[in-house]
Amino acid sequence: MNIQSYQDLLQAAAMQQEPQRLLFVFAKAELPNGYTDSQKHNFEQGQGGALAPVLCVDKLPEEVSAFQQLVTESAHTGIDWDIAFVSALGGRGGFPPNSDEAVQPLQMMMQKIQGGMIADFLTFDKNGELVALY
Repeated sequence: MNIQSYQDLLQAAAMQQEPQRLLFVFAKAELPNGYTDSQKHNFEQGQGGALAPVLCVDKLPEEVSAFQQLVTESAHTGIDWDIAFVSALGGRGGFPPNSDEAVQPLQMMMQKIQGGMIADFLTFDKNGELVALY
């Protein structure tokens, strides 16, 4: 299935053989260490920068039937973010993974994001629109 929206993601999760738990890592754009004047200028124009994880959460798909629920919930933390990285964790025996089982995969997601290895994740902006990062 070609995922083109948050609703497509939920539909794809529902179609899996085993129940899924969605993993979200929220990241904030910032200037990279050792940035150049050119990088700083581009960043100030809303281009470039590095994405640093600032918040993570795991949810069952039915807990976040609309992306706006995530945005609203994250606002209560007081932590600002620009991009949400999303992945899924499959269950076993007809049961979805619990939150304890999501801790290590979320940590691995954050490490990958910090290392710039983001190809395995869907990325959404605060409006719930898919974003292509290069």
